[in-house]
Amino acid sequence: MSVEKNRREAERWFKTAQGDFESAVILLKNNRYAHSCFHAQQSGEKAMKAVWYLLDADPWGHSITKLIQGLEQVDIKTYKKIKGLEKNAVLLDRFYITTRYPNGLPELTPEEAYLEEDAKNCIENAKKIIKVVSSILI
Repeated sequence: MSVEKNRREAERWFKTAQGDFESAVILLKNNRYAHSCFHAQQSGEKAMKAVWYLLDADPWGHSITKLIQGLEQVDIKTYKKIKGLEKNAVLLDRFYITTRYPNGLPELTPEEAYLEEDAKNCIENAKKIIKVVSSILI
């Protein structure tokens, strides 16, 4: 893709990441903690994919951690800016599946298993990823 198309695609992914982040906040306010955690994870994942598209690379998978680590092979300068987010990414990656499926947790539904504290923590970690990615996209 051209630099212009890469930037446009990155902006589309980042805008969607911001929408997921806003949804996570709204869901937290409405006591929908499992869904809030999931949307926070999605915001981090889509923000990271925006970086990949900006660099004219094809992101694969749903692990934010792996998306960060994979950047080392794509663009070392960008990887150095993002590698400090791995701890945030690991935390969010844990909320990708179990927040959505009742068979992901023994004897509990996601709504029974996740607490306000979990949602707040996910939102804080996603916010850090969004902030760093925003600085890269500028």
